[in-house]
Amino acid sequence: MAEIIDGKAAAQEVRGHVRREVLEFETRYGMAPGLATVLVGSDPASATYVRSKRRACAEVGIASFPHELNERTTLDELLALIGELNRRNDVHGILVQLPLPPHLSAQQVIAALDPRKDVDGLHPVNQGKLVQGLPGLRPCTPLGIMFLLERTGLPLAGADAVVVGRSTLVGKPTAFLLLERDATVTLCHSRTRDLAHVVQRAEVLVVATGRPGLVRGDWVRMGAIVIDVGINRLPDGTLVGDVDFAAASSRAAFITPVPGGVGPMTVAMLLRNTVEAAKRQMEGQS
Repeated sequence: MAEIIDGKAAAQEVRGHVRREVLEFETRYGMAPGLATVLVGSDPASATYVRSKRRACAEVGIASFPHELNERTTLDELLALIGELNRRNDVHGILVQLPLPPHLSAQQVIAALDPRKDVDGLHPVNQGKLVQGLPGLRPCTPLGIMFLLERTGLPLAGADAVVVGRSTLVGKPTAFLLLERDATVTLCHSRTRDLAHVVQRAEVLVVATGRPGLVRGDWVRMGAIVIDVGINRLPDGTLVGDVDFAAASSRAAFITPVPGGVGPMTVAMLLRNTVEAAKRQMEGQS
């Protein structure tokens, strides 16, 4: 039976470390690291996510600067706000909650961010640094995945890793972070032939597709580490992942639950990125 990877406990560990870093930052610079959140529209899920991030900031001492804009906000208005936040010395991180309303281009908005303040790690400059293996801000969920993998204590160097899902937010950056740790990585997607066969050879399996139960338990290699990023709500309100948890648990060595696995790590890594961004800016690093 698989050992459960407790994302809540891991997130609390990260938050404790961030809280100490915030105190050291305040002592040194006389101010707290600052995170600006930008929410456009009234999508309930997005509003919930943003509120949770603000609460997390308050818990660790990060200054929070919320900006809530109505659904009719134009691209020019949003870009003007981004420009203002880019120039503010008390704002060290900027998070634009996605998805944006259909009339706004997420690509243009992300490109307008100061890369040094892009705590989601989505700016083309930060994505390019990731590909090249250069220091920079990384996407939060992939950072959380790597932290959970490290907690298993199993070496990643040389491991056969399979990532299912090729999104810019999770799949692709996770693949590059695994490559940085010398894993041998296969990146799968909707056109992958015989997905079951590819998954069956994975010593490390990361699934991030948003399709409930996509990966069957009998696909999982005996003794594998399974990181399930999916959070899917069934008609009865139950939350499930992209992996058949019950069946996979009988074969894996380690597995993340849904909820309580990767989810808590995303916010924790956002806090860590904010402090890292603040320190780099105060030290004059790009």
